[in-house]
Formats: sequence, structure tokens, C-alpha cells
Amino acid sequence: MAMSRRRLIVEITIVLGLSLGMSALYSLVGIAIRLSRDTPLSAQTATLNRSASDLEWADFSYQLLGVASALMPVALVVLLLWNHTRPHLGRLGLDLTKPGRDSARGLGLAAAIGIPGLGLYFLSRSLELNVTIVASDLSPYWWSVPMLLLLALRAGVLEEVIGVGYLFARLEQLKVPVVGIIFGQAFLRASYHLYQGFGGFVGNFVMGLVFGYFYAKTRRLAPLILAHTLIDAVAFVGYPLVAENFPEILGNVG
Repeated sequence: MAMSRRRLIVEITIVLGLSLGMSALYSLVGIAIRLSRDTPLSAQTATLNRSASDLEWADFSYQLLGVASALMPVALVVLLLWNHTRPHLGRLGLDLTKPGRDSARGLGLAAAIGIPGLGLYFLSRSLELNVTIVASDLSPYWWSVPMLLLLALRAGVLEEVIGVGYLFARLEQLKVPVVGIIFGQAFLRASYHLYQGFGGFVGNFVMGLVFGYFYAKTRRLAPLILAHTLIDAVAFVGYPLVAENFPEILGNVG
């Protein structure tokens, strides 16, 4: 049964309110707070993954609960867009028909976005337009690296399934032009990264344009999830190594 326009708008509002849309609002408040301080952005820090408890078992439990909580909106989207016939997640652009090609495309996108993005980060920091990002502040437990990889996967799944696959599916039902969808989802992606500063906003807006254009042309979501996960995995796991061995690269993160 076809959904009314009003119901679609309400559904989109609820899904985004439970996930990326609320993150964007928090990010707007966060950047406003940062700009109100006398300290320049480049001297401020934003920690992406931090320990949640001094107790190892509690920290581990909190991290897992955080992953599960973040993925609940993804589960809701899967339920909303599930097809009874195969491919069940075809409306999200997800199936296992082209694993090799999807993997190659994901690796290519990760390189195309990740390398220039690193350069933009250092440039925006030097111009005092971005905060210093602390990618990981987890205590060095045996499970820290696997947890960081899981957190990277969480980000890739959450942001690409909802921010790209879901929004494309629903906004196309609302007859929004593809160009409008591409720019809209790119702006959303940039907005919930604004807490990082204006360099983070610009970098993620460009990433959103590239990912949105790719999805519009291919209707394949797996490469985007893989690319996003790889970019975050390198940042999350690589950060402690760089911080320990080459602290001058990251600058002052105290």
C-alpha cells in the first residue's frame, strides 16, 4: 500500500530524530559553544572514542551497549524497507550479488576520500578552522583494537544506511530530484560533523557529494559502507600509533 506524503515526512523526521538528524542538532550546539570560547578552534580537541569507565569490564560493556544503541535506528530502517521478495534489502541498495566489484569500489572510494581528507584536516587546523581530533582515547586493553574496528563498522553502517540508502529511497518517493537528494544528504553529513570545525564540515560535505553521486549512479550501498568503515578504521586504530611514535604530527592534543 502506497504511503501518503504526510506519513513519509513524519517517518523521515522520526528516523532522523533517532539518529543522524539529532546528531546534527547536537553538533550545531557544540560548534556554537566552541566559537563562544576565547580559545581558537585549533587549540580545542574533540575525542571520538573514549573510555566510559575505569573498570575494564564496565568499559567493555558500555562500548558494546553504545554500538547496539546506535544501530537500533538502522534496524528500524531495515524493518521499514524490507522486501518480502529477494533482494530483501534491494530498496537500500544492499545485496551480495557483486562482492568482488563492491569491495574494489569500496577500496577505491576509501583512498579517494581518505587521503585528500587528511590533507584538508591539517590545512584547516593550520588555518584555525578545525579542532584537533583525538580519534581514540580508549584504555589499552586486549579488546581495544577489535572494539575500535567495531566502532568504525558501526559508523559506516549507521551513516550510509540511513544517510544515503534510506534517504534516497524515501525522498525519491516524495519526488525529490536526485540532485536535491545528493546535496541534501551531503549537507546532513556535513552538519553532524560540524562539531569538528569548518574543515570537518567542508570535508564531509564533499564526501557526501561523492558518495551520493556514486549511489545515484550505481545503487550499490556496500561500497560506501566498506569505504567509510576503512577510513574510520585507519583513523581509529592508526591514531594511537601515530600519537605514540610521531606526536609532532598531531600537535597539541592536551
